[in-house]
Amino acid sequence: MNKHIEPYLIRSEPYYRSAGNEVALFEAAYTLRMPMILKGPTGCGKTRFMEHMAWRLQRPLITVACNEDMTASDLVGRYLLDASGTVWHDGPLTIAARYGAICYLDEVVEARQDTTVIIHPLTDDRRTLPLDKRGELIHAHPDFQLVVSYNPGYQSITKDLKQSTKQRFGAMDFTYPNEAIETEIVQVESGASADVAKKLVGIAHRSRALRGRGLEEGISTRMLVHAGALIGAGITPKEACKLALTRPITDDADVLTALDGFIDAYFGT
Repeated sequence: MNKHIEPYLIRSEPYYRSAGNEVALFEAAYTLRMPMILKGPTGCGKTRFMEHMAWRLQRPLITVACNEDMTASDLVGRYLLDASGTVWHDGPLTIAARYGAICYLDEVVEARQDTTVIIHPLTDDRRTLPLDKRGELIHAHPDFQLVVSYNPGYQSITKDLKQSTKQRFGAMDFTYPNEAIETEIVQVESGASADVAKKLVGIAHRSRALRGRGLEEGISTRMLVHAGALIGAGITPKEACKLALTRPITDDADVLTALDGFIDAYFGT
């Protein structure tokens, strides 16, 4: 394997509990090198799924956390000064396309639209990446695949992919797993007992019912894992829940009272 992407190879299997046929669907998409969108709420397992799939497919995974300050140069590369003078440095997207990795743009809608336009020629039958500043046209490696993700719950006119971009991708919907599967995930990932994991999941499910009624988003699976780990470290369940579950998602006193009531219902007053 090329030395440029070998560091991005995932050596050991990341834990991922399938909730449906998403593994088979993604494997089929990768066989076609189809660009993919993963849609779902924060902390529901999209990134872990990608890590697991990269391991299964034995392909390096280059992950980019997108933000509103990200420029096209952050993705494709730029000239930088070093001891030898001005030298071109490939960006993460260029490395993936040039050498055959999976490039995962996490929360792609956070990036500026003029930045995301550069992915267009990589997502159709051209599979090319023009490096205008370098005067080079990269033809993507046969193993290259582009995957992006975003949270539809935070979509707005200013933070959404253009239709001209969306239609270049296949798409998969992710959500929080059912109670039994989520309990298993929390137990395995945090080391919490089955009873504690079940109570944490119960709190999360009740919090998600408040979405749109004081909460932008309910408690995520990731947050439950943090709470379970804190309890395993000796923090009392109520304090762990406040620290990891309720205080991070709202400052509204009435909503906090409701959430604390859920904690009391499961762990006692």
